[in-house]
Amino acid sequence: MVRALRITARGLVQGVGFRPFVFRLARERGLKGYVKNIGGSAAEVHVEGDDRSVDEFLAAMREGRHGRIVIESIEARAVEPSGYVDFVILRSDDSAHRSSMIPPDFGICEDCLKEVLSETRWKGYAFNSCVVCGPRFSMMVRSPYDREKTSMSAFPLCKDCASDYGDPGNARRFHAQGISCPRCGPSVSLYDKDFNLVDVKDPISAAASFINEGLVVAVKGIGGFHIAALASDDDVVMRLRRMKNRPTKPFAVMFRDLETTKRAAEVSAIEEGLLLSPERPIVLLRRRSDSEVSELVAPNLGHIGAFLPYTALHYLLLDKVKCHFAIMTSGNASDEPMCTDENDARVKLRGFVDLFLVHNRKIFNRVDDSVVRFTGGEPTLLRRGRGYAPAWISSPFFFDTPVVAFGGMLQNTGCVAFEDKLVLTQYIGDVDEFNCYMELKKYLRFLLENYRIDLGKSLLACDMHPEYPSTAIAEEWSKAYGAPLLKVQHHWAHLASAAAENGIGEGEHLGIAIDGAGFGTDGTVWGGEVLRFSYSSFERVGRLQLQPLLGGDKAVIFPVRMLVGILSSCMDYNGILKALMELGVLGGLPDGEAELKIVLKSSGVAVMTSSIGRVLDAISAMLGFCLRRSYEGEPAIVLEENSRPSELSLEAPITGSSFFVANTTPLVMGALELLRRGFDRREIAYAAQYALGRALGRIACMTSRRGEDKVFLSGGASVNDIILLGIKEALAERGLRLIRHRLLPPNDGCIAHGQAIVSRGLSSMS
Repeated sequence: MVRALRITARGLVQGVGFRPFVFRLARERGLKGYVKNIGGSAAEVHVEGDDRSVDEFLAAMREGRHGRIVIESIEARAVEPSGYVDFVILRSDDSAHRSSMIPPDFGICEDCLKEVLSETRWKGYAFNSCVVCGPRFSMMVRSPYDREKTSMSAFPLCKDCASDYGDPGNARRFHAQGISCPRCGPSVSLYDKDFNLVDVKDPISAAASFINEGLVVAVKGIGGFHIAALASDDDVVMRLRRMKNRPTKPFAVMFRDLETTKRAAEVSAIEEGLLLSPERPIVLLRRRSDSEVSELVAPNLGHIGAFLPYTALHYLLLDKVKCHFAIMTSGNASDEPMCTDENDARVKLRGFVDLFLVHNRKIFNRVDDSVVRFTGGEPTLLRRGRGYAPAWISSPFFFDTPVVAFGGMLQNTGCVAFEDKLVLTQYIGDVDEFNCYMELKKYLRFLLENYRIDLGKSLLACDMHPEYPSTAIAEEWSKAYGAPLLKVQHHWAHLASAAAENGIGEGEHLGIAIDGAGFGTDGTVWGGEVLRFSYSSFERVGRLQLQPLLGGDKAVIFPVRMLVGILSSCMDYNGILKALMELGVLGGLPDGEAELKIVLKSSGVAVMTSSIGRVLDAISAMLGFCLRRSYEGEPAIVLEENSRPSELSLEAPITGSSFFVANTTPLVMGALELLRRGFDRREIAYAAQYALGRALGRIACMTSRRGEDKVFLSGGASVNDIILLGIKEALAERGLRLIRHRLLPPNDGCIAHGQAIVSRGLSSMS
């Protein structure tokens, strides 16, 4: 007796060889029917045949273990047989409304790279890919994922590639949408800085030769442009820094292979796994003392951002670079999004590159490289981009109403939430820059369109800060579409994100949120908080001591101002001046003594902050590690990187009975006294950071309840190893476990996720 099933599969089932996989399963069992992609990026399967074969097929499909396929759910229902005479792959159907995951971009696989490096028709071909590797999201116009809906539609398959595409026996290329070869695929060209064509037989080898000569080359990759230059030459690195106006911010370095990487940095087994993973993120690795990588690549830091080629183009380029590694940093003007097309690049990058190595495949979606560091021995995302976005995150509960969340201002991502899924945009950047602001709009709309979400029937969520550009977009869309808007406190969003990401359901929880700044409910700037929270409410139960932000944002750029503010509560003008001169940091105030007088006069009207980031800035300045911030988090990053474990002890005394405050002025004064007594500044740095973490951990212990066994941690400062250790050791004394982010960055890259979670909690109460 013939039996038929109609099956809908959701997960990562488009752009990863799912249809060919199902095709082979069905053909092997003699089943008839079809498989097709349907709108929203799901897949539909119809099979008919005898009971045993259908059952075996469904069981094998549920396993779904093939390449990059991730099957999260399968819905199967019995239907009437239709009398199919074969099993076929049908054209995609845009009309259905089921949802599934948009595929991210994957690094080149070993099989494809071998073909590029051996005597095959893909020898030397920069764009080789197959069913398990290559670009997806970056070249996708819309779902369902089919070649005609990607930038590969401009490259009709040649006879050989068409044969591979239609051959069920070719497991790597059967219905692989992105395949091509030198005869039918994209091509590479080299241009000078005025965008005149450089007529060479092998543009990639020529570009490498120019890099070897010390020139800077803009390289068009998968998700945008990189800027490539010799990473082994101090003069080249300094020239690039001057041209790009980037005095100290680290450059990422791409290495040809793992062996080359290991000659420059220490690589553990887990770090090796990340470097070689399909996501191919930038991984922060400890620099070897005998590394050929110039110290100017990451000034004042002991780590370098290292990654491996994720396209054949990058591999072929680095193979010809004399040291087999190069700076490969984002191709963008300062604070702007990475360039994605030649017209944009020739205008914005011309001032600091000598040549352009480009290809003629269009980049539809900008995707920055992902960045991972290790904190507490575990990988922690700092930037979620290529390889990870826009894969969704599962929610511990269902969204009856879709939510659109707009994130914060720095390190922004947006988010759409529906059913039991949250989909974050790729890393957008700092939306106080206009083009990043426009990118947030663009990619939220991309997700809304692909997941068929109606803004007019959605709930919107944003940060409480009234001047965030992301908040302005939320208010604009709320007014235009008549959608209700909820404003969520920054640190509540942080902790809600950490809890939900770890699958924690409803209930009250305890958390520590530590970062640079977040708009508080009391008119101060928060950033060192202990909160008792649920998904529908929160209570602040402790914090770091409030300190004055002398000059507002200027105190962030010039951390000596923050130091002056802390010292001002226990020293007069003469005492502070003497201390700054003694420490040799008065130069951290551009106008010296005159500025000090002006700054102190403003102390009575200064905005107050409990931010741990600002305390770290003050300590970094006091110890002479960083007197001017040139990139986000620099003083704190340099402080951690230059710390050395020590038996020195410092303390941030805790005061209060029902509400607890960790007092940071005594901590800073204690560090100053140790410095005056001649102790190593690196050991003082360690002791100060540990004391901050321990104080926050102790407040969490003081406010924990009977039966409570976990504390959540989020915020940009939570990636600091030393602070983390202080928190964990304090919590351990009370038997409390610390729960951190695993899938999302703990910095503001998780804020939109938390906003969506909180909005769902608030809306469920109304």
